[in-house]
Parts: sequence; structure tokens; C-alpha cells
Amino acid sequence: MKKLINEPGDVVDEMLDGMVAAYPDRLRRLDGNEVLVRSDAPVAGKVGIVSGGGSGHEPTHAGYIGDGMLDGAAAGEIFTSPTADQLDAMIQACDAGEGVLCVVKNYEGDVMNFDTAGEMAGMEDVDVEQVVVNDDVAVEDSLYTSGRRGVCGTILVHKVAGAKAAEGADLAEVKRVAEKVIDNVGTMGMALTSCVTPEKGEPTFDLGEDEIELGIGIHGEPGTERTDVMSADEITDHLTQNVLDDLDLDAGQEVVTIVNGMGGTPLSELFVVNRRLQQLMHDHGLETYDAWVGDYMTSLDMMGCSITVCAVDDELKDLLDAPADTPALKV
Repeated sequence: MKKLINEPGDVVDEMLDGMVAAYPDRLRRLDGNEVLVRSDAPVAGKVGIVSGGGSGHEPTHAGYIGDGMLDGAAAGEIFTSPTADQLDAMIQACDAGEGVLCVVKNYEGDVMNFDTAGEMAGMEDVDVEQVVVNDDVAVEDSLYTSGRRGVCGTILVHKVAGAKAAEGADLAEVKRVAEKVIDNVGTMGMALTSCVTPEKGEPTFDLGEDEIELGIGIHGEPGTERTDVMSADEITDHLTQNVLDDLDLDAGQEVVTIVNGMGGTPLSELFVVNRRLQQLMHDHGLETYDAWVGDYMTSLDMMGCSITVCAVDDELKDLLDAPADTPALKV
């Protein structure tokens, strides 16, 4: 499988250097670490917001570093959690004395290493809190998790927590609004093709030309159900119904929706999915406050998509609408 790389083991290191070279006025890399932070980190008078995880999900997470979102992001190797030492260095680099909130996707390695890093930073008198995102409605437990996986809903947590921190709110308030998003968001994804990791150089699971996978994660793991090829509307119906069944929203509820590409899907196809998604919101009596369409949390070169629905109130709407200026998202 052809890829635009040099050596497979150098992909993450060279990617991070390339990001800094593209945004030298916004990002800096911590010496000796696969960690990027705001060029002005730590920001005085503000709670630090950090995240991280295995690489291969770009623009997640480093693409969301900047005003109104993240202060730092740690990049593990492809689909591999960052080490506790990396995470500790990131937390300390982003602490301006107001504390740091860690936004963690619910994967066992991420949770374990963030827990350890929080303890390490705490020994250096950094006030650390953590939220764990578990928005994937497809599975309760999986190869990588105890409980539900954290997927694209994480981006909304970054946005809301980052906006609240930018207001000057304290750590407890920033954590509260992050958990408010987590309590009100659901996601489900699907794949038309597997992804191909640089080290392996071949698909991570076999999928026939006439098959699709429903309920996939973001690490190339197979989904919950393999079916014959379905139309875009049929796929959208299936994903959306599972998310709405989980959220159990009342008619009239305002929502933010995301149609997220998995890395190899043309934007035109994502808009086809969004067309049907918005019809379904109307049919269920839900009011779409905002609709995001694009690549927000990918799985390398996988073709497919995920659908996210988040119930919002006035507080969350204001925080989602607050200014943000990052390489991957501007408001």
C-alpha cells in the first residue's frame, strides 16, 4: 500500500515537526517529547485544557490547539497512547497556576496514562482534573475499552471547555461544562474500507468490495455488524437511529450535529449524509442549532463516516459560538 511517508517509525515525529513549521507563530514542540503546546503556553490567568492520544486521527488533537480550545496535545505513536511522562510534561507546560483539565477519550491506555500523569503533576503542586469522553453508542465494551469508546464527540468537549476557560472560569466550572457535553452527546460510525497503518502497510481488517462495517471505532478495529453495501440514506438512518435511541431526546430539543469523515471520504459524500441527517432531525421533532460537516476525528485513510448528535441549551450554545482560532477550527 503506497503512502506519502519516509520511514514508518518516523511518521509521528516528522508530522509534528511539519505542523510546527506550518504554524510557527501558534505552536511549539516540547523538547524531547511528542507534545505540541500553544506558543504562548502557559497562558496567565486561565485554566489549561489538554488532551491527547494515539496519532492517526488528525486533525485530532493537535489541530485544535489555540485560542478558545486546547493549550496542549500529546501525540502517541499511531493508534498508541502517549506515555505518562509525555502527558506529565504537557500538563506542567500548560499550567499557569489555575490548574489543568485533561480531556481523555475512553481507551484503557489513555485513561491509565493520564491517571498516572495527573498524579505525577500533582506531586509538583499542579491542580489536575480529568473528564473521560465515552460518546460511542455502538458498543458497551470493546478490545480497547471498559465501557463506551470516546470518539468524535470529544471535539465538542474541547470547544466548550476551551471557551469556558477563556472566559476565566475556575477549574471546577470548566470541568462542569465539559461533563455537561459528555452527558448529552452520542456518536456512531461506519466504514466502507479498513484503514492502513504505516507500520503494517495493509488493511487492519478484511472488508469485501460488497460489504460495509457498522459501529466501527477509530483505531481500525472492526465494528459491531458487517452488512451488504447500503445506500447513503440507509446508512444515515441506521447510525442516527442508534444515536437517538441512546440520547432519548424530547421533541423541540435543540441539537448540534456532526457528520465526520474518517479520513478517506470525499466531502461531497459527507454532505449527502448531512442532507439525510437533517431530514431525520426534523422528522424526530428536533431543532438543529448548528451542523458541522468535515474531517474532525479520522482513522488514517479509512473511507466512512460517523454521526454525532449533542443536545444543547443556552449555556452550551454560547460556549460553542464563542471565538476559537486553531489550525483545524475557527469560530
